[in-house]
Amino acid sequence: MAAAPKSMTFDEIVMQINARNYAPVYILHGTEGYYIDELLKRFEAIIPEGDRDFNLYTMYAPEVEMDTVMDACRCYPMMSDVQVVILKEAQSIKSTQLDRLHLYASQPSQSTVLVVACRGDKCKAKELMAEAGGHGGVIFESQSLKETEVGRTISAYIKKKGLNIEAKGLGMLRDFVGTDLSRLHSEIDKLTVALPAGATVTPEVIENLIGISKDYNNFELISALATKNSKRAFTIVNHFRRDPKRNPFVVTISSIWNYFSSLLVLLYTKDKSDAGLCAALGRKGSWLPTDYKEGMRNYNAWKLIEIIHAIRVADARSKGVDSRMDPYDILNDLVFHILTAPGRI
Repeated sequence: MAAAPKSMTFDEIVMQINARNYAPVYILHGTEGYYIDELLKRFEAIIPEGDRDFNLYTMYAPEVEMDTVMDACRCYPMMSDVQVVILKEAQSIKSTQLDRLHLYASQPSQSTVLVVACRGDKCKAKELMAEAGGHGGVIFESQSLKETEVGRTISAYIKKKGLNIEAKGLGMLRDFVGTDLSRLHSEIDKLTVALPAGATVTPEVIENLIGISKDYNNFELISALATKNSKRAFTIVNHFRRDPKRNPFVVTISSIWNYFSSLLVLLYTKDKSDAGLCAALGRKGSWLPTDYKEGMRNYNAWKLIEIIHAIRVADARSKGVDSRMDPYDILNDLVFHILTAPGRI
């Protein structure tokens, strides 16, 4: 029985490409498109620009027969030791069609790098994957970023770019970009271009270079709710109302939901040490942000259950369920409900 394809990480494949130590077949698949797009750029760059008319084949699965792809793979490169054949949009055809490539994967050319990209979905071509696995193929699954991983991902990428970031700045970026990896990298790249190596990314820097207000953002709204600072909370909501493009309701209510649902988890966590609470939230390290500690002091379990229900209702109302209110009127009502929740179900 053929072996499963060798799984590799994004960084491992990049290192392999840089070392010009290519596998004959790469299968790139998964729900997160960012890493697949980045790898495709690197595979294209294997071939010098002047040689791409001869040694780089880019095909789209809905428009090409698999026999044509295999014929291209079996050609010899012109005045080069390698050619690259890329099949994009492979997720858009039936797995039985894509599986025809197993005929090539069972006897791949050593002078061809075949890249099959299933962007946004898992590759279901089992025969292709099995044959690729038995003949040196590599598989990469690009998984969507989880909300609990956003902070770590931002920190790691900023560190990789030679910068540092303050905790508040990290929170601002996390709320602004969400789980959109393309946006995350794009915004951090702006900082990299403008700042010298070793610089610290502060809230002021983020406000000036990215345009996120350091005083009026989801990070600050959560802080105001955590400390029950009603004046501050309503001031932020009014700012959001004036600039809805930069402060979309859907992002704000998601941040509020994440915070209060996390608080409920923390209240029922037996190990109340910082390390234990961080572990309960899936956070690395043993430093728990102050907003969580403040929230645990100000909201008991009954209040949190009532608040979480109110968030669900607000979300439904914003989508037109039993309401035609402006989203920011709904947000204003929700903030009032949170700050005054009696905790009686």
